[in-house]
Amino acid sequence: MSSESTLDDEDTFKILIATDIHLGFLEKDAIRGSDTFNTLDEIMKCAKTNQVDFILLGGDLFHDNKPSRRCLHSCITMLRKYCMGDTPVTFNLLSDQTVNFNTTQFPWVNYQDENLNISIPVFSIHGNHDDPTGAEGLCAIDLLSASGLVNHFGHSHSVERIEMSPILMQKGNTKLALYGLGSIPDERLHRMFVNNQVTMLRPKEDQDEWFNLFAIHQNRSKHGPTNYIPEQFLDDFIDLVVWGHEHECLITPTRNEQQLFYVTQPGSSVATSLSPGEAAKKHVGLLRVKGRRMNLEKIPLKTVRQFFIEDVVLEDHQDLFTPDTPQVTKKVENFCYAKVTEMIEKAERERLGCPLTPEKPLIRLRVDYSGGFDTFNTARFSQKFVERVANPKDLIHFVRRREKKEDIKDEVNVDYSKVMRTTAVEGLRVEDLVKKYFEAAEKTVQLSLLTENGMGKAIQEYVDKDEKDAIEELITYQLEKTQRHLQARAVTTEKDIDTEIQRLRDSKKDTTEEENEIKEAMSRAKAHRLERGDDSGDVDISDDLADVAMDSDEALLPPPTRGRGRGGRGRGSRGRGRGSAASESKPASRGRSQKTSTATQSRSIMQAFQAPSQRPSRTGATISYTADDVSQVKIHTVYMYSKHTAALPSSSFTKSSSQSQSKSSRGIAFDDSDDSDEVKRSQKMIKHKSF
Repeated sequence: MSSESTLDDEDTFKILIATDIHLGFLEKDAIRGSDTFNTLDEIMKCAKTNQVDFILLGGDLFHDNKPSRRCLHSCITMLRKYCMGDTPVTFNLLSDQTVNFNTTQFPWVNYQDENLNISIPVFSIHGNHDDPTGAEGLCAIDLLSASGLVNHFGHSHSVERIEMSPILMQKGNTKLALYGLGSIPDERLHRMFVNNQVTMLRPKEDQDEWFNLFAIHQNRSKHGPTNYIPEQFLDDFIDLVVWGHEHECLITPTRNEQQLFYVTQPGSSVATSLSPGEAAKKHVGLLRVKGRRMNLEKIPLKTVRQFFIEDVVLEDHQDLFTPDTPQVTKKVENFCYAKVTEMIEKAERERLGCPLTPEKPLIRLRVDYSGGFDTFNTARFSQKFVERVANPKDLIHFVRRREKKEDIKDEVNVDYSKVMRTTAVEGLRVEDLVKKYFEAAEKTVQLSLLTENGMGKAIQEYVDKDEKDAIEELITYQLEKTQRHLQARAVTTEKDIDTEIQRLRDSKKDTTEEENEIKEAMSRAKAHRLERGDDSGDVDISDDLADVAMDSDEALLPPPTRGRGRGGRGRGSRGRGRGSAASESKPASRGRSQKTSTATQSRSIMQAFQAPSQRPSRTGATISYTADDVSQVKIHTVYMYSKHTAALPSSSFTKSSSQSQSKSSRGIAFDDSDDSDEVKRSQKMIKHKSF
């Protein structure tokens, strides 16, 4: 099956795969403002040129949770231009679409809508930047879904249990089961996997005939004990995982030897941070699936701005200068000038013959000045390259290794390693800071009514989404609930009240009850804001930002393993929270310069703790959800789902033996060449040996 004519027959699914497009990133920047729009246009044009059956997006289509009008207008324009037409869609959907597309009042795939003329359907999960918020749990992708341009799937409404019902497709004799899971706070999802609260539903009949494709948007690299999703958590019946959120392009499928599935990480189509992982060449993937066979062709993106990063350790160049050399700072500056010039010349050589590549490259020189060297004036240095690079303000980044301090033998032995610890927030989120503060605080100032988790998430809503009433509403809600609890228990004495409050607080800490209380309080805050007619939470703040700062997602993080570039967790800025309502975990930014509106610039967080306004307490709208709604899925009255739940022992991440369907002999060949022509010449589709 080496010829393209046999690859693209009536039984072959052709799927264009892309993740983390971050449309609208730095759209106010005079040089880089159109980068994301140009790249999305190239991706859509690539899909139409290759006549794909559909496009699969792995989250973060938009960079901001509330994209600007220009951003939405450009996205809608391109979707209409490339996805509408008379070309027939040649595959059928067999699953219950009211379950698959449960976030819209039009619960069916857009190409089956009699009022639309769709030639290339787009299926997308949401990411952490464009995640659902508010009492209604809506996101920017839902706007595209309601307009009939995108099919939004993989949205879980429950914080207690996740049941993924696949979109079942059939083209000729090929059956494809498409699973999706939109972005969820990593700690919560990690806990749900450990507690066996994540279920993937499968067709009960002919299970071995389905090719199982799974799109996920979570941390893949480990950034903490539970701040990522290990691949071993995923069910082993999956054939291919499309992993979003990680920005380093590792699109060549890699085999997980324990679960025996393959993982492809397309990475972002724009560099949102000046980290090593973002310097890898950007690609999208053209996936072909026929029966139980697959092939992934890497397609390099030509409109992506070049990015070169290099590290320099001044101590390694003692033949040129030492800290004692006369005018050493000037010599170091000249040395860096030569390095930057060399990188620019390299970019110019690589850009020859590529007219679509932007003219000015991104350049980052990281200078380690440990050992007694001094820094030079970076602003003056950057002026020399204003007309040659796209990021003159971020050209030079000085770093220094932490030097161990010798103990001073004195009456008091001071631990300078703790005193001199950096004050930068290294990868911490707002709720982490709140938790650390109260853990370290004296007992007299610790929280007695609220939990640290709830307070942290309320502050996160205030910071990231300008939800002014979040903290006040959480306090009011908890106070009312605690009063009712004490009245029901007939507790009257001060000592008994303190004991009962402490017991109540400890009983719901880190439980589903706590999650639901936070969700309810955030819904009430949203409802009160809408009732007052205060629409500040939905203001397009992009117009107030004449110059958006560089999104340095990794600037304050410890270097990740393998230099992987990562997408920031945030909704518009950079938080990690996402989910079906504004109450869900909304962590803070971890490195990028925070966007703030004019209103938030003139306020402090402490204003949120002022006396609550006099107003009646109300219960916000909630979304009911039952497992039976999903488990009773019908597939054209032919198929019935059987639950396939992961069994995760606490000591390891292996599945039960019943799930390992003799997959040890799986073998799929992939060509990892960056040359698309070479890929086309050598592409093969090798059949699985046993199913």
